[in-house]
Amino acid sequence: MSNTLETATFAASDAAMRAMFAARKSVFVDLLKWNVPVLAGRFEIDQFDDVHASYLILAEPDGSHLGSARLLPTTRPHILDSFYASLCDEAPPRGDTIFEITRFCLDRRLTARERRQVRDTLVAGLAEHALANRITAYSAVAELGWFRQIASFGWDCRALGGSQTIGGTRLTALRIEIAPDTPSLLAAGGIVPICSQHHDQHAAA
Repeated sequence: MSNTLETATFAASDAAMRAMFAARKSVFVDLLKWNVPVLAGRFEIDQFDDVHASYLILAEPDGSHLGSARLLPTTRPHILDSFYASLCDEAPPRGDTIFEITRFCLDRRLTARERRQVRDTLVAGLAEHALANRITAYSAVAELGWFRQIASFGWDCRALGGSQTIGGTRLTALRIEIAPDTPSLLAAGGIVPICSQHHDQHAAA
């Protein structure tokens, strides 16, 4: 699988961004039936997709979406503190070096083997991105089964409180600590990226 992992900021005119928003609509709206905004009947874009968001996008050479994740600064309103603070025993994590992982999306057209490869590449990319940008921790909200997978990857991950059923789904808030040895911990846990190219793309809003 030949592909490129890009770091981008919000740009509705960019082809990779459009492909990502379309993939998010396919996964989160069409498949998972989330009640979230859809733009022009094609793109899943919410109030957090703004100039403060950044994205990791794994794409094929022609720009076709493989997987992606959105990062939100915790110094601004984000999903955990805005909607799911009750999942935390204490205040949700906040700070200049803490970002929230949201909209972790694997393209629906992938085979099971490809999904695993793309997942691992995104997870490893999140760790490398954090180290390159002085991010010391990530927070997130995850369905309980997904949280258990995340916690098993080998990095330093813990729940921020007990899981709760909200809207019919069992959810857990989590925090992932990032340190220089995080990539090697992930590798030891079997998280092996397939992508050797990582490009930073700073697009205008």
